[in-house]
Amino acid sequence: MTAKFMTAGLVLFLAVACTTTPPRTEPAATTAGGSSVCAEPQGNPPPETPTTIDVVGQAYFCILANYYGRATLDARALLIAGFAAFTRELNRGGRDLPEATMPALTGDRHADWAAFEAAYRRVASRLPDDAGLQGKLAAATLQAIVAGLGDDHARWTHGVKRPPDYYDGDQYGLGLRANVGPQVRADPGTALPPLFITGVLGGPAKDAGLRPGDVIESINGSAPFVDGEVTPAAVAALYPQYPEARAVRLQILRQKTGRRRTVTLKPGLYQPDPATLQVVTTKLLRDGIAYVRLSGFAPDVADRVFRAISRLGSGRTLTGLVLDLRGNGGGSPGEAIRLLSGFAHGKVTAYQCAADGACDPMRTDDSVALLGLPLVVLTDRGCASACEHFSSAVKDLRLGRLVGTRTAGAVSGPAQPYLLGDNSTLTFPSTHHLAPSREVIDRVGVAPDHYVPLTPQDAAAGRDPALDEALNLLHK
Repeated sequence: MTAKFMTAGLVLFLAVACTTTPPRTEPAATTAGGSSVCAEPQGNPPPETPTTIDVVGQAYFCILANYYGRATLDARALLIAGFAAFTRELNRGGRDLPEATMPALTGDRHADWAAFEAAYRRVASRLPDDAGLQGKLAAATLQAIVAGLGDDHARWTHGVKRPPDYYDGDQYGLGLRANVGPQVRADPGTALPPLFITGVLGGPAKDAGLRPGDVIESINGSAPFVDGEVTPAAVAALYPQYPEARAVRLQILRQKTGRRRTVTLKPGLYQPDPATLQVVTTKLLRDGIAYVRLSGFAPDVADRVFRAISRLGSGRTLTGLVLDLRGNGGGSPGEAIRLLSGFAHGKVTAYQCAADGACDPMRTDDSVALLGLPLVVLTDRGCASACEHFSSAVKDLRLGRLVGTRTAGAVSGPAQPYLLGDNSTLTFPSTHHLAPSREVIDRVGVAPDHYVPLTPQDAAAGRDPALDEALNLLHK
């Protein structure tokens, strides 16, 4: 499972944003005429070529053949979204034409594509024979079709570039995290005021002397919240991705002193604190309580957690475990299951359901030794995908208690990759995730058993009220 957010820089984004299940062995999808539509990647693909309307067609039919919701999907909505993006791109370049009119659609998926393609080609033929221009138009169209699915695990990956001076471990951006993450555009209803810094990773934010708890009152002159409603475009400016290089101007309030100041941060490469790159971090808390922070469900991470707990328990008796999943953007569902298997055997941790309604249970691995420790899991809006698989199972199966805030609600299903004709990658789920009690948590999230939000005052003082509540629960 994957999530496409909750990171502050290029490296972490690439690490967690597009985690997929292992490729299945099955034939590539085909159109009615029998030509190949999309295929699963085999090794590293060749360099990308310009996107064309043929590639858009590949993506369209690939979705219709493999997406879990294909049986009930109204393909007309995808085509309308694609054509709207096509015309917006024409208008943006000052090239709008009278022929750029959406054709009538009937609901016949193949006939509607033929009409769409004919209208698209008619307009494109009136434009300059410029591969860059034509590729830009096709890319906008394809991107909108994929976005039209409204699925947090569906994306089209193309044109990914690294800064020229990138070195392993570098991150790109402003070097900060805030209590509202980059997912705000997709789910603005989850954002609550005020906007404040929760972490300084390095780079421009560190150089400017910003600190956790600093309240961001404006971004490039725009208020992040107006009458309690978030301004998504303003907040999104906090999370630039390469090659975005526009400087970001912030008005900052340090509540402890009442001082206001304006800082200008220019996105760039920076070396983060090495501790922020660790997937598993541990410490021993008072009275023999183990604390493990897990930033993502990377390969082999469950065994790394088990080894870390074993080391913490060496020479002493552990009395409980706090598993901190705040900001955990997801990763391998297999690792989530394996970690859950340390707390229960003989259980279904989730279901993966096909388009026809048939659901396959995902069961614990009962070869994993049980830990036998009371468990509290810390969650927040940064806990997405495989993290939500884990959290929902803890709650439904009563393996422990959740403390913090609701999770992201970004767990539609494991993303499967498909290679398109321009050597770009299309990913989307072929099955849909249900929690152990068969409830949908995608777009809903998992509610904590104990709601404990972080405040700017807590962040500024270095307090962790969720962790304090976890310790109180374990001591009881």
